[in-house]
Amino acid sequence: MRVDPSVLLVYERVVVDTNVLLSAALSPNGTPATLLDSLLQVGKLVFSAATFAELEGRIWLPKFDRYLPMDRRRRLLHELNACSIWVDVPPTIAARQFSRDVNDDVFIHTAITAGVSRLVTGDDDLLCLHPLDGLHILSPRQALEELTR
Repeated sequence: MRVDPSVLLVYERVVVDTNVLLSAALSPNGTPATLLDSLLQVGKLVFSAATFAELEGRIWLPKFDRYLPMDRRRRLLHELNACSIWVDVPPTIAARQFSRDVNDDVFIHTAITAGVSRLVTGDDDLLCLHPLDGLHILSPRQALEELTR
């Protein structure tokens, strides 16, 4: 996949929502997986303790047992943990509410703290906020199109 050099800096650091990461793991040939592969070639994912905890909590749900073997889940968590940038969200940012679903705010808090310009999600409660103070909230397809145009 050819990446547009003019957007490399934009995707040097990016926050990706749990649903996109799980979709990538569940469907290795789908748009989220293609996007994740491209993102990891050009930059790093950004996590906070809260965003990674959500991923850890969801990936171990029994409903994924027949789709994702335990060793694959462990490997995915280990690799994402090792190759990502971590931020500590200050209480002043963590207290702010943006989304209709307050549980989704952790992704915005992480993006603001990290100073990233892209948040990739499939969640309508986040997508409807685009743009948010210089933060572009994009679907996986939109991000992939921007990255590879």
